[in-house]
Amino acid sequence: MSAPNIETIVSLAKRRGFVFPSSEIYGGLASAWDYGPLGVELCNNVKQAWWRWMVYERDDMEGLDSSIILNRLVWKYSGHEDTFSDPLVDCRDCNSRLRADKLGYLPSDEELRGQLAGDAIAKAIRERRLGCPNCGAKNLTEPRPFNLMFRTHVGAAAEDDPSSLVYLRPETAQGIFINFANVLTSSRRKLPFGIAQIGKSFRNEVTPGNFIFRTREFEQMEMEYFVRPGEDEQVHQEWIDSCFNWFTSLGISASNLRLYEQPKEELAHYAKRTVDVQYRFFPEREEEERQWDELMGIANRSDFDLRTHSKKPEDAEGRRLNPDSTEDLSYFDETTKERFYPYVIEPAAGVNRTVLSVLMDAYSEKT
Repeated sequence: MSAPNIETIVSLAKRRGFVFPSSEIYGGLASAWDYGPLGVELCNNVKQAWWRWMVYERDDMEGLDSSIILNRLVWKYSGHEDTFSDPLVDCRDCNSRLRADKLGYLPSDEELRGQLAGDAIAKAIRERRLGCPNCGAKNLTEPRPFNLMFRTHVGAAAEDDPSSLVYLRPETAQGIFINFANVLTSSRRKLPFGIAQIGKSFRNEVTPGNFIFRTREFEQMEMEYFVRPGEDEQVHQEWIDSCFNWFTSLGISASNLRLYEQPKEELAHYAKRTVDVQYRFFPEREEEERQWDELMGIANRSDFDLRTHSKKPEDAEGRRLNPDSTEDLSYFDETTKERFYPYVIEPAAGVNRTVLSVLMDAYSEKT
């Protein structure tokens, strides 16, 4: 059976006590939702199923629960301060604020030759070939980066002290990377092994919406699997296959799931390759390609993360690339007597989207 549309699930979820609009007695808050009596049980079951599959049923896995608020330097060296942003445009006619990369414009191969997709979209806006999806006016501002991290301050004199700046974490992964040496030493693990974590993350999304599909506060189920360089591609494929099978083990129909290979121009700055498990979240859309969206991403993050957070890497002139780190995050292989930075394979899923896919796939109407 094909999945129902999201509006049907929204109505069912509130009526049956799965999900309620947050702060509803005060008019609500955009894209904020509370799980009701049945919803919280479903969430817990999803998380327990993931933890059982990812941690308890394997002998190469450790768990972690890292802090939501981390030292700002974590996000500086991870690249989030500079690159974790969406291209933002405004409509001068109706004042709508929109993501430039979600305007429905797909640059041609000729346009992409020699320039990035974002540059091609900006050029299309300048030439007034792109209009506002809300009012239709072709009067958009130039795209500008909008950082998605929530900023706050710590301490009694927070507002007056620049060093008090911190962020609510936009992902749980960095808490794993900065604890790599701690887990390695305390657990006496040897490669390959993984570290799993479930926890809240926060992103100041430009255009959240579609019920619990995209929210500014959400819970992630992430695992970082550390392998030797050269073994990463095979292990990555093994995790891709395993993750797809896990969703079908939850009872989700394989006909509503597919694997999507992210094009190189869409890859995150750290990724060597990323494959998404996608679900047919939007069956009501006419275009087949627009019916699908990410349920889980499985990324080959190469050795970017441990290398960037380590005190050891130096440039050609012998200068430390990270002068602030106090830990060497390289790995010494006792068998080969080699020292290197492990590659990382990362399956990352959201609890909200998993719950939504389960609700949509289980829905049926009696005739």
